[in-house]
Amino acid sequence: MTATGEKTTGRRALPDVRTGAVVVAVALGLLSIWLQHLITAYDEPFWGLFDNQLDLDVYRAGAQTVLDGGRLYDAKLLGQMDYTYAPVSVLVFAPFAAVPFLVARIVWTVLIFAALYWVIMMSFRALGRDITWRLRVVAGALVLVSTLLEPVRSTIWFGQVNIFLMAIILWDLLRPNGSRLQGVGAGIAAGIKLTPLVFTVYLLLIRRSRAAVTSVAGFVGTIALAFAVMPRDSWQYWTGTFVDSKRVGAPDTVGNQSLRGLIANLGRTDHPSTLIWLILAAVVAVLGFAAAHRAHRGGQELLAITLVGMTSCAVSPMSWGHHWVWLVPLTVIGVHHVLGGRRTVAAASAIGVTALVLTAFAWRTRIGGAMTYVGVEHPYALYTGLFFKDGIDTLRWFTLAPYLWILVVTAVVTFLVVRVPESRVDADDAVTASGSPAR
Repeated sequence: MTATGEKTTGRRALPDVRTGAVVVAVALGLLSIWLQHLITAYDEPFWGLFDNQLDLDVYRAGAQTVLDGGRLYDAKLLGQMDYTYAPVSVLVFAPFAAVPFLVARIVWTVLIFAALYWVIMMSFRALGRDITWRLRVVAGALVLVSTLLEPVRSTIWFGQVNIFLMAIILWDLLRPNGSRLQGVGAGIAAGIKLTPLVFTVYLLLIRRSRAAVTSVAGFVGTIALAFAVMPRDSWQYWTGTFVDSKRVGAPDTVGNQSLRGLIANLGRTDHPSTLIWLILAAVVAVLGFAAAHRAHRGGQELLAITLVGMTSCAVSPMSWGHHWVWLVPLTVIGVHHVLGGRRTVAAASAIGVTALVLTAFAWRTRIGGAMTYVGVEHPYALYTGLFFKDGIDTLRWFTLAPYLWILVVTAVVTFLVVRVPESRVDADDAVTASGSPAR
């Protein structure tokens, strides 16, 4: 049985990865190491891939504030940063506050790479591939290639948490329908960072009501736990702080890859129209969820979950580039079809993966002159991401928010290529009245 819960019996077994593909994957992985250094040298002060981890330091400072008896959401961490995650997240970050920052950085970075590998392997399994040493080599190479994507590079550089939340959600929702406590992982992820609540909506949409209820229970459980440990901070957060998007950043900040950010940056305003944003968000939400529902009915659960994840980034008030780590499983889907599809499918998938990588590539933009970053002055800036490219002004609609267009194209392609057999009965429709999967 695959990770999506579909029986493989009676289906054509997928062939193992060919030797030639393994060689190409290794070559691309090694090339990625060199390209990463070309983007910004590994030993570049502050701007090198492993020479920042600011967000991890903020997580540690927030945990230390609580341990010292301070008020989590009133404190100015590192002198000027606000804590933006839900209170229960402090319990996750507390161990990292107990060790020196260098140790925390090394451990956190290793965990990010491990999570990337786990996500890629889970994705391949969900697509029906057997785990072989060849596939593991390809997955390892894809980890290196994925670091060239701005969302992943920014995750490593900032020391961000989103890759772990995605891993929890994929592990939870890619299990067979009816698995014990399915939905709890998505609920816990939502308890740390609110946006994963959209997966509860998705579970209701595909009529997995028990998993949806479990998701809500997991979410409420994190709130109850935080209230038990940090009642004062929990009360402050859930009675107002959690809706204050200004704590995350101004909407017209370059790099805000949400619809609201696109509106703000196109209009060059820090007060984008709420009405326009809500209308566009509703349209994109309908598009994303409809495409996810079609993917689910077509047996493409990984694609469905990935679409929901990207949709959550699009409709959120603030979505930094590193929130879009959902491009990793999307890349795996493309590579899967390159490895095993018919010639025309493989060629089209190769073009699609190439376009995705070029769009999400960590394009470097050097900005000369002194700049201050969290109270520290630097002689220049080396930013990454297509959205920092000013280039041709008539293309700003694309370069300002390239990930939104990846979502739109993915949704449209899903409607065009994913077929739903007329005779297919949803797994949820086959659940008996007792709640057990029909056999």
